[in-house]
Amino acid sequence: MRPRLVLAATLLLAFAAGGCGKKETPAVDAATEQKEALERAKQGAFGTQVKALEDAKTLGADLDRKAREAVEKAEQDAK
Repeated sequence: MRPRLVLAATLLLAFAAGGCGKKETPAVDAATEQKEALERAKQGAFGTQVKALEDAKTLGADLDRKAREAVEKAEQDAK
């Protein structure tokens, strides 16, 4: 029983010492990786769906802008 305890303690210390070492910093930041992943997705098997999703987001932003402009115009006309 004692050799198992010694082995377990040794492994625990080895894992603890290994985790305290230098941490590597990623070569690419998250925003750049996200942009690159999006471009890869456009070229992949789901490229059509990814492009359609982007178009829908663009359309939503355009509709929001037009709605804001219409509200502003209505408020100006009401004065």
